[in-house]
Amino acid sequence: MHVFPAAPRLKRRHVLMLTGAATLAATAPRAHAGQPPAPDMRDVDRRLQQAVTRGEAPGVVCAIGHDRQVVHRAVYGRRAVTPVPEAMTWDTVFDMASLTKPVITAPGVMQLWEQGRFGLDDPVSRYLPQFAAAGKAAITIRQLLTHYSGLSPDLDLTHPWQGRDAAFRLTMETAPAQPPGSGFVYSDINFITLGFLIEKLSGMTLDDYATRFILAPLGMRQSRFLPPGTWSARIAPTQADERGQMLRGRVNDPSARRMGGVAGHAGLFSTADDMCLYAQALLDRRAGRPSAYPLRPDTLVLMTTAQQPQGRTDLRGLGWDIATHYSSVRGDRFPVGSFGHTGFTGTSLWLDPGSDSYVLILTSRLHPDGHGNVVRLRHDVATAAALALIPSRG
Repeated sequence: MHVFPAAPRLKRRHVLMLTGAATLAATAPRAHAGQPPAPDMRDVDRRLQQAVTRGEAPGVVCAIGHDRQVVHRAVYGRRAVTPVPEAMTWDTVFDMASLTKPVITAPGVMQLWEQGRFGLDDPVSRYLPQFAAAGKAAITIRQLLTHYSGLSPDLDLTHPWQGRDAAFRLTMETAPAQPPGSGFVYSDINFITLGFLIEKLSGMTLDDYATRFILAPLGMRQSRFLPPGTWSARIAPTQADERGQMLRGRVNDPSARRMGGVAGHAGLFSTADDMCLYAQALLDRRAGRPSAYPLRPDTLVLMTTAQQPQGRTDLRGLGWDIATHYSSVRGDRFPVGSFGHTGFTGTSLWLDPGSDSYVLILTSRLHPDGHGNVVRLRHDVATAAALALIPSRG
């Protein structure tokens, strides 16, 4: 049975053994006299267990934060099912996939913006001149951050290419699929470009920049691009690559993998503990409370409020989703104005400043054969969590 390390401000531990060698460990603060009772997360736990038994994912780690503490932790199922079954653990390292975009790349861009290095409505080609090719001269940095650039969803993977330089050339040569600003098209190319922008303006590789200016200040010691071999046993595998080799510690996203594992759209690996640190630091800084989050409060408010072109109904912040067809992860109870993001591998984080809450779900839903699906799980857990945390919104 897996036993959690002690968590700050948590007063009670409850551990259950479930069928199928799955484990749940949940922690919540004990209510003291005059305090409201701890939130009832039984519906959350039922849905998480259901996801494992239904095969939506082989295992899941979930953390729910509220009022500046983690009020619920849960672990179910398996980290790996092949070649040898392994139990899921709280300290499992996950391929965060597109959570790389808002967690690393967007704040990296905005740190440079705070330094006065560019304006959000500057054309990208002012800083990356090659980007002007194929009708992209007018695309702005804000349009990349909000996915209103008109660029296609991904780089061309139909022919073999390898390495950062090849990715840079393809990105610079790509043509918009529709006029910039005309509509919301979620595009990895947007954040691949922003990763190149960070490297150009900082003179550092994206992974070195991320470690020095984002992860280290937050104390996220179990988060990085290119995880070392010593982490391998704790990393959740995803699926087989093109050669039939199970991906474990190598990024699942094919474009990021071809780029060597470091890209603006994918490549970050992290754990539940580190992502809880990140989420709480963001909420604290945004609210003006003491925090290590490396941006100003007003910058975070800007990033997490709607920044899409005027008159457009798909609401996007700068790196964060607010209200689009990707927003089912918000559930039915968290309001528009909350924000979050998902990752293709089965990761998600949704934050609600109004109730000072967040819901973190980490799965490796692609393991072992690419068939898992956690879209409904994210929605259902967020709804159940919000009902438990803020029932007055009834």
